[in-house]
Amino acid sequence: MHPDSIDEDREEQNGRHRIALVVGTRPEAVKLAPVALALSRSGWAEPVVITTGQHGEVVRETLSCFGLRPDIELTVRRGSGSVAELTGSLLSGLDTTFRSHPVGAVVVQGDTSSALAGAMAGFFSSIPVAHVEAGLRSGDLRSPFPEEAHRRMIAQVTELHLAPTRAARDNLLTEGVAAERIRITGNTVIDAVVEASRRPSASGDPVLRGIAESGTPLVLVTAHRRENWGEPIRRISGAVADLSRRYPDITFVVAAHMNPSVRAATEQSLHGIPNVRLTGPIPYGPFARILARSMLTITDSGGIQEEAAAFGVPVLVTRDNTERIEGIASGLARLVGTEESEIVAAVEKEFAREDAFPPTGIRPVVPTNPYGDGRAGERCAAACGRLLGIRPFHAS
Repeated sequence: MHPDSIDEDREEQNGRHRIALVVGTRPEAVKLAPVALALSRSGWAEPVVITTGQHGEVVRETLSCFGLRPDIELTVRRGSGSVAELTGSLLSGLDTTFRSHPVGAVVVQGDTSSALAGAMAGFFSSIPVAHVEAGLRSGDLRSPFPEEAHRRMIAQVTELHLAPTRAARDNLLTEGVAAERIRITGNTVIDAVVEASRRPSASGDPVLRGIAESGTPLVLVTAHRRENWGEPIRRISGAVADLSRRYPDITFVVAAHMNPSVRAATEQSLHGIPNVRLTGPIPYGPFARILARSMLTITDSGGIQEEAAAFGVPVLVTRDNTERIEGIASGLARLVGTEESEIVAAVEKEFAREDAFPPTGIRPVVPTNPYGDGRAGERCAAACGRLLGIRPFHAS
């Protein structure tokens, strides 16, 4: 079907406007869940959750944490593993999906290959695109790679830019985006992580349940960025091994990445250390509870920089730059790079602080969070309604 032949059924079915939400990775599932739930509550929208297959079963598992499931599931074709191959496969699959399942708008999130493909497929089918978490910029096109380039390319075809912060809005204005196409919403990850941390544990894994409920001081560690693959991750893992021996009374929870080569580099340094828990990817519910009671997190994840802020957990960012500048400005996060000695020194400095070892149990939600107040999902849904010319529910 040619895009011009798609009729009004794309925009409305049974009195509710169908809104596609493209979900490829676990962070997208987390950050789009509040939007999907808010659209469901709106009365005017029917969210259509499309999973691309980029992260496989973990996406379904994460959606289920919020009572959601995929409406359409795609299978991504993989061969060489290159970004170009992945993006091409995703674009083809989503283009076919939008032609056979008409929708009134396409919502993408962040900076993944799925987000880029979803935005491009929507644009090619003349469907308005809304970009959740728009406007983040590191200032370096090659870092993070390819995410920084993805964000800039998505912005070129986006009709509605849902910026999480004023700084993100300012970035878009600087690039020439019209002010009326931007809405400041806060970051939906705050809605998600607070909700997940408050839910009763449903994890069947006794190790994860024990970690989340223990009274032992915790440090949460993750490393997955493509630019850190290889030697940088080995240095990060070496720093954790050193720290675990210096601080035997602290448990280091290392959520090793699902990629086999990345995971192998981590396990080579950390396997067999008594106070290191090599968990692999952690389901989102237990992850939120573990993060909430951590004293510190060491990560190259953009999402965790935001999630940790909800609970006031200090973040050491193992990157040379970050597009999450609000955390740096607030003092909650600090860039430490990937040199082993620098990471160890930064952790020791954090441990020397008077408030480094908080009481056990889940931390209270931070009242002034630079990333939002927990109502971003409502604002995103309301903005999508305005995009389609509908008078949605009130969201301040």
